[in-house]
Amino acid sequence: MRALLKFSNAVDWLNAQIGKYVIWLILASTVISGVNAVVRKVFNMSSNAYLEIQWYLFAAAFLLAAGFTLLKGEHVRIDVVASRFSKRGQIWLDVVGFTLFLTPLCLVILYYGIPFFLKGYASGEMSSNAGGLVRWPVYAMIPLGFGLLLLQGLSELIKRIAFLMGLIEDPTLKKVEKTAEEELAEAIARLAEAKAAKAD
Repeated sequence: MRALLKFSNAVDWLNAQIGKYVIWLILASTVISGVNAVVRKVFNMSSNAYLEIQWYLFAAAFLLAAGFTLLKGEHVRIDVVASRFSKRGQIWLDVVGFTLFLTPLCLVILYYGIPFFLKGYASGEMSSNAGGLVRWPVYAMIPLGFGLLLLQGLSELIKRIAFLMGLIEDPTLKKVEKTAEEELAEAIARLAEAKAAKAD
């Protein structure tokens, strides 16, 4: 189980890093959308490439961040059902969900998504729109996104089983990360306490 937990930590780190940077794809999509609107209104010019790159970037952000969303516990949950169970019951519900639903779904999409991407890559498939973009980069997001989601699902399953075995704390509890301001305030408070203790 120790090796599986190391694997889980590695997957968590990977999706945390991806989640940290994928947000820039949303910013890029927004900037391109704004520039495209200005160019279209001011210069009466536009291109389908600008429109397509926006949904390419959005698709990439949505798919690549799926594993990160699961890591942070921000995925859709049926809390009306889960809240009726004890904590161990909720963990077992997660185990069943990851095993019977999430994992098979990801495997099926990978089974069809990888050949779909490879076919588009080999053919150099282009958009049917005038001035459109090559399609394989956005097709690549399907196996990448669901691959990352599958890995995170396995990581979450490992953590749930480890919790049920009493090896780790509850993995569903969200760890509240302190802001830089909160850490500074705590450091100042500790310093003030230390000075007060010395004065006594």
